[in-house]
Amino acid sequence: MADTTTALPEPHRHDTRENILFGGVYGAVLACSMVAALTQYGHTSRGSRRYDALWLLVTAGASALAHGYAHYIAERAPHRRWDALRTLRDEWPLVAAALPTVLLLAGAGWGWWPAKGVEYAAFVLNIALLFGLGLVTARWSARSWAVALVIGALDALLGVVVVVANALIK
Repeated sequence: MADTTTALPEPHRHDTRENILFGGVYGAVLACSMVAALTQYGHTSRGSRRYDALWLLVTAGASALAHGYAHYIAERAPHRRWDALRTLRDEWPLVAAALPTVLLLAGAGWGWWPAKGVEYAAFVLNIALLFGLGLVTARWSARSWAVALVIGALDALLGVVVVVANALIK
């Protein structure tokens, strides 16, 4: 008798470094954008900073779920049990990249530092995170230091664009 079972094709798996770069860049730009949007009207009380931190966390989680779901649906191959959960699990860098900003905003909300002006620290933090992600992933890819610095600067430019757009829109 012929073997009637067929092997399921292996869906495209992103390696950890690729996930960290994609998710990290997405999460840092998201955090920068959310801080800009949430502080648009000048609400700088401790309560509003806790609110901002919560909204950033919710938005990062929802974005990770949407991104993971989109990857799962985009793979038109048959899926095995638990593939959807594995795909969602792979989105952790997006949420992890937003957590420093969540903690910065929450800390301002809890009175650890002044709530007024914390958005500027968040912008600097996320621009530095973007630079670091670009630099590290370029070095992981065996790029020279000069090329890695340029890639880091280009990644950081994404955050600068958000900051400039925020200044122009206000």
